[in-house]
Order: sequence, then structure tokens, then C-alpha cells
Amino acid sequence: MGYSHDVGGTTWRFEDLRELMAKASPARSGDLLAGVAAGSDAERVAAQMCLAEVPLKRFLDEALIPYEEDEVTRLIIDSHDTAAFAPVSHLTVGDFRNWLLGDEADGAA
Repeated sequence: MGYSHDVGGTTWRFEDLRELMAKASPARSGDLLAGVAAGSDAERVAAQMCLAEVPLKRFLDEALIPYEEDEVTRLIIDSHDTAAFAPVSHLTVGDFRNWLLGDEADGAA
């Protein structure tokens, strides 16, 4: 599944969640050397804006690293607590960020 976001008349496209996450990350020399970093600040901002609109549920449906190849991915998927996730499952990444920074998010929540 692809992702895209329009900024200032330019449409930025990202092949999958893995590419979107990589390009939304702050610039790091290792990412640049690996060829996964955004090619410009404008692309990074577009990726960040696009990522903010991604539903949290998508991360359960679209593993960044295939389940069969990564122990951490298997641990996350296999130990996912649906009941604990339920109160925030309807949020996007951006909504979740805003909730975390708001007054509703406390130790009990």
C-alpha cells in the first residue's frame, strides 16, 4: 500500500510504511549511507505530515520488517494487548501524539 502527501503543489509518494518511516526520521548519516533517508528537508516534512495521518492500527497490519525475519516484530505482534490498545486504536499517529502531550494522558491512562 502506498502513501502520499501534497505540500505546496508537490505530491510526495512513499511506497510503503517502511519507506515513510525512514523518510520521516531526522537526518542521520547512517540512513543517508544506506539510501533510506529523505532526499531533502521538503521530502522529510512531507513524510512527517503523511505519517501523522496514518492510523495506529496500520502498524499492526503492515510490519516494517517481515514477521518471519525479525524477532522483535514477532514479539510485538504475538504479545499485542488488544484491550489495552482499544482506547487509542482509533487514533492516527498525529492524534496519538497530541493525546500524549495533552492533559488526558496521565499515568492511569
